[in-house]
Parts: sequence; C-alpha cells; structure tokens
Amino acid sequence: MKKILLVAVMFLATSAAVNAQFVQIGVKAGANFANQTGGSDFNGISVDKEGITSYHAGLVAELKLLEKFSIQPELLYSTQGATYKNALTEFKNEMGYIAIPVMAKIYMTKSLSLELGPQASFLVSNKKEFDAADPKTFDFSLNAGLGLKVVGGLFVQARYGIGLTEISEEADFKNSVFQLSAGYMF
Repeated sequence: MKKILLVAVMFLATSAAVNAQFVQIGVKAGANFANQTGGSDFNGISVDKEGITSYHAGLVAELKLLEKFSIQPELLYSTQGATYKNALTEFKNEMGYIAIPVMAKIYMTKSLSLELGPQASFLVSNKKEFDAADPKTFDFSLNAGLGLKVVGGLFVQARYGIGLTEISEEADFKNSVFQLSAGYMF
C-alpha cells in the first residue's frame, strides 16, 4: 500500500513539474479603440458613429502544445461601444463585457507570434446616455493579432476583434475593437 501511495505521489509531482513547463499564467491590461460597425440608423434616427477609447484587463494563460504552437485562453473585463451623433445631439453607448478569447498562437520566431481565435463576451454593464432598447447580453467575435515576448515574462500584444453578432434587436450594429496590451507571465 505504501509503495502504491509513493508511486502515486511521485507521478503527481512529476506531472506537475512537466505541466509547469507547458503552462504559464499571467495578467494583462491595455487600451481599447472601440467602434461599432454596421447600419447608419438607430431606432429610425440617422446617426454618425465615432469610436471611443476605453480599456481591458484580466487574466491570461498559455498552454504550450508544440514548439511553435500554443493555446492562450483569457478572462478579461473589456469596455466597448461608440459615440453617436445626429443633427441635434451627441450620445455615448459604453458597454462592459466579461470577454473570453481563446487564441491559437503560432510562433514565427522565439518571441513573435501570430494570434487567431474566437471570443465569447457576456454583457455585465451598459452605460448609455440615451433611452433605447436593451442590448443583447451575448457577443461573439473573431480576433487576430500579433504578440511579442519582450524580456523575461513581459509581453505586448496588438489585436483586432470584429463582432459577428448584432449588439441589439433594434439596430444592426456590431462591435469592433483594436486592442493594445501589455502583460506579464509568471
């Protein structure tokens, strides 16, 4: 019995040591340059859209599967939206999401990676300066970008995400966001 227990403990310790080399956990934060693509009217009112500058922050993990290929799941809080203008007024729609991107990372060099993947986002906050129909609570998008390992665990990323789902039943607008991030892997 003691031998079985000892073998099990050694197996778990070896597995943890091996997995530690292939899994890294970190944090990241950065700027969002967000806008909404699609139609030119909202509830029948013709509007011009302008982007907003906001932020994102959260946790990131990297699971190294092959020498030049990793999967990077993330858990972020991200604000997106746009400013709308018509002949009479200007109003802002800023929405906060819990975003879960899952990026495939293809390393082109030891430090430069191409990142591609889907993102599911769940609406948790809606700061709107006008009375309109409630937005949908789920947003799905596709992301593409580049990552660069700077030194040690420090990294930077640039990413573009294009929304595939409409943000509201009332309008055919979709989220789009360009993100610049910096982070650290522990």
